[in-house]
Amino acid sequence: MPISIKKRKNESDGALISRFTKRVMQSGVIKEVKGRRYFKKDNNTLGQKNSALYQIKKTAEYDKKRKWGLV
Repeated sequence: MPISIKKRKNESDGALISRFTKRVMQSGVIKEVKGRRYFKKDNNTLGQKNSALYQIKKTAEYDKKRKWGLV
């Protein structure tokens, strides 16, 4: 939902900006954006399986190198 503010007759730029800021704060747009800022979407099941398999593979490689004294 776009927020539109029209300049009133004899209204200063500062007053217009403060009125716009107040309207944005009341609408809750800033709060919603800050809430979504670090939201991470969950992987689907195939992505989770592939990630787990990759982790297992890398762990096995690391253990093998550690056993041989390469790490």
